[in-house]
Amino acid sequence: MGALFRSEEMALCQLFVQPEAAYVSMYQLGEAGIAQFRDLNPHVNDFQRRYVSEVRRCSEMERKLRWVSGELPEPPPPPKPGPRTLSPREINILEERIDYIESEIQEITKNAQNLKTDYLSLIELRILIEKTQTFFQDHSAHRKISASVQIYNNEALGHLGFIAGVVTTARVPSFEKMLWRISHGNIFFKQAQIDRPLKDPVTGHDLLKTVFVVFFHGEQIKLRVKKVCHGFQATLYPCPATFKEQQDMLGGVATRIQDLEMVLEQTEQHRRLVLANIARDISTWMMVVKKEKAIYHTMNMFSMDIVKKCLIAECWVPKSDLHILQKALDDGVKASGSPIPSILHQVPTRETPPTFNRTNKFTKGFQNLIDSYGIASYREVNPALYTIITFPFLFAVMFGDVGHGLIMTAFASILVIFEKRFMKQKSDNEIWNIFFGGRYIILLMGIFSVYTGLIYNDVFSKSINIFGSSWRNNYDNETLTSHSFLDLDPATEAYTQTPYPFGLDPAWQFAANNIIFLNSFKMKLSIIFGVIHMAFGVTLSVVNFNFFRRPEMIYLQYIPQILFLLLLFWYLCILMFMKWTMYSATSEDVKYGTSCAPSVLIIFINMMLLKESVIKPPCKANMYDGQDALQWTFLVFAYMCVPIMLFGKPVYKILSARKRKQYQQGVESGEETTDKEDGDSMGELMITQAIHTIEYVLGTVSHTASYLRLWALSLAHAQLSAVLWQRVLRMGIGNSPVMAIALFVIFAVWAFFTLAILVLMEGLSAFLHTLRLHWVEFMSKFYEGHGYAFVPFSFAAILEQDSDDEPSADTNTPPE
Repeated sequence: MGALFRSEEMALCQLFVQPEAAYVSMYQLGEAGIAQFRDLNPHVNDFQRRYVSEVRRCSEMERKLRWVSGELPEPPPPPKPGPRTLSPREINILEERIDYIESEIQEITKNAQNLKTDYLSLIELRILIEKTQTFFQDHSAHRKISASVQIYNNEALGHLGFIAGVVTTARVPSFEKMLWRISHGNIFFKQAQIDRPLKDPVTGHDLLKTVFVVFFHGEQIKLRVKKVCHGFQATLYPCPATFKEQQDMLGGVATRIQDLEMVLEQTEQHRRLVLANIARDISTWMMVVKKEKAIYHTMNMFSMDIVKKCLIAECWVPKSDLHILQKALDDGVKASGSPIPSILHQVPTRETPPTFNRTNKFTKGFQNLIDSYGIASYREVNPALYTIITFPFLFAVMFGDVGHGLIMTAFASILVIFEKRFMKQKSDNEIWNIFFGGRYIILLMGIFSVYTGLIYNDVFSKSINIFGSSWRNNYDNETLTSHSFLDLDPATEAYTQTPYPFGLDPAWQFAANNIIFLNSFKMKLSIIFGVIHMAFGVTLSVVNFNFFRRPEMIYLQYIPQILFLLLLFWYLCILMFMKWTMYSATSEDVKYGTSCAPSVLIIFINMMLLKESVIKPPCKANMYDGQDALQWTFLVFAYMCVPIMLFGKPVYKILSARKRKQYQQGVESGEETTDKEDGDSMGELMITQAIHTIEYVLGTVSHTASYLRLWALSLAHAQLSAVLWQRVLRMGIGNSPVMAIALFVIFAVWAFFTLAILVLMEGLSAFLHTLRLHWVEFMSKFYEGHGYAFVPFSFAAILEQDSDDEPSADTNTPPE
């Protein structure tokens, strides 16, 4: 937990590596993921760097593998683990293998497309012959056209010619109109749509086509008709006019189609076999190529020492991982056989290092919540450690219900138990990825909701009686039957004066004053939790001040802030506890009975307005002796904290700067300039500090009121649950058999709305309000969040990012 309490200490390292040893060392560092390299060539074009040819080479191999992967019928299996690096010779062999596979698949694909094109042509020719047999009739003496053609031009029968072909169905109307225009109506056009769609040999999409025959007279019209057919991309086929010739051609076409189908089947079988052999290793090859590309891309950020002929690199590394970095450098020297060792040198710097919080699968989700607000400043206190408890607890205060908490716990438990299986099945569903990434947060939220639900004694809006109620029934049957709800009066004999052992007494479920009691109870709890949470946030600033050696800020900022908060709002919480303990319905003294219990809110308002309490006999004016004097004292001290917060920090900085300048330059030199600079800096500091002071003072009031959302959402959640029970589920409760059957349907409706509204929508609402309470009300008291994240050179992160950004197979373009 030490690393989670504060970001790890980072070191800026300078590496001197021989070029032949750099590859192996970078591979080791990529596997470890511990170093964030800096670009030492910021002004050098990417195409002018040392390893640009290697990066291009890897990009080309990656593009080819991506295209081949798109040709696979199924997604390839995951890559095999490859613990060792590849030598340059092995990389060359892999490149040759990829080139061979690409050319082989291209050749197979091209041959298959050619065969499919020929097959499509034969199918179209067969269909054309079958369709045109209805256009022609065979007689013994000469060729005759169908009856409609004879009526059209009976005298010039022997001089008619025709052209037959296939055209896309969508172009038939325009095609026919164009033929009539260019021939001035001197043609006869016959068409017949092909019943079933044909497959495009290139894209594989369905094509709707139509067979047509154009009858014309004269060679000039024939040339015009052919040009129109070419313009509309119609395919023309030689078609005999006599029935016998058509039958002979049809038989030959059928034989060729059978032979071509056999060849197509063998070609497709060979293609599937080749792709199946490739699919076993393509993921491993892709992983190797991506690692190779990442290594050379990172090495392009190194500078070259021409004199010493070595590569110079700079990187941020956690100090606890320096031994891993040194081992990677030694392994690179050992693998290359170089007699010159690699040198690791820590560089002193005043630059702000990146922020790195080492997390595991449990703490990662909570750290992501904090990083979404802002990356912590270097070595600043990390709120994620405390958020592990405070976040699910405040969520549960708003979501407290045993039934709903068990549903959430069961869902998160499934995600946690089968997390390895779900991690292997990567999904593009963003909502699912969010739920799975926050599975441990949801698990704790569910467990805490069960706990607070037991405190509220709320299970799907119903109470459970575990320990036996502390209330006894003193009413007769007539009173019970005539009243649905009765007020519970603690002063009556019905109350045994023995508190319920755990949580709320189940008798409050049937009380008419249930909401009044819960309103007061939950509202006061919200204020108490809020003040404690904010006071803890203010106190955490002391840890930052001590660590960064700013002890003066404890006196100039922390003490005034915590006093202002405690003297006003914690005193309000103390009044709540005093009211709970001092006033009782069974008190023998009337002054401490329920009728004399004062309103804590009115007392606090009178305190802020400096008004004295009004005496209402027989009640006392104050809860205790000397209350007005003590409250005025608290108010004076709280107001005195404001000028300290406003002027303390600027005055201290001005005095410190002036002493430092006097020590360095002397009192006599530059006195006028110093005063002018002090005036400018004093004005700037005062404006900044005034903004922070006003923000804190006003924020203390508004943030305390903001915690009332704990009460509001808890009450809303309980009331919505009660409405679903009373207005939906109770509709199916009855003694008749029909109601028993209807209960199944009504229960399904109730369960749907319970999951959709109370668990999902109310859960999301409570989650967002809890997030706001942490980001604004809690973290604003001590958290700056001005840092930047540590992004190491890591193969795992690179491969994961590439898998998320990888395009689908449909968008792949074949290599040129």
